[in-house]
Amino acid sequence: MRKSVLLVASFSTMAMLLTGCQSNLTGDSYSRDEARRVQTVRMGTIESLRPVKIEGTKTPIGGLAGAAVGGVGGSAIGGGKGSIVAAVIGAVAGGLIGSATEEGLTRAQGVEITVREDDGSMRAYVQEVQENEVFRVGERVRIMSVNGTSRVAH
Repeated sequence: MRKSVLLVASFSTMAMLLTGCQSNLTGDSYSRDEARRVQTVRMGTIESLRPVKIEGTKTPIGGLAGAAVGGVGGSAIGGGKGSIVAAVIGAVAGGLIGSATEEGLTRAQGVEITVREDDGSMRAYVQEVQENEVFRVGERVRIMSVNGTSRVAH
């Protein structure tokens, strides 16, 4: 019973850690460092749009959380040396599954927006797709840049 409670607690902790790793890459999200900073604003016209996938994060957190859960789960199997072997196998398998889970949970659908700016230059910007925001070819947009990060907005 005690091992079951530990296993459930470990899974809950892993889920909380992984959802805490997600960062928002939409055009209306700003980091704390970007807030209240002067931004450069340029205007342009959308030339093309292309759907892209933004890969998920690959931090050690997913693997470590998975290894912890797998190790606890594996140690619940058998007794003595068999329990130790199962714990090691569980930790390795859990680490691999945890890493893959983190990457999958933080993966996002994005859009590559190619803009012809008013100075004649063409640049492409990639940002996460928002449910309520639709860009169209030929649309006039603003490009805001601060600290090397740019975003496209209506």
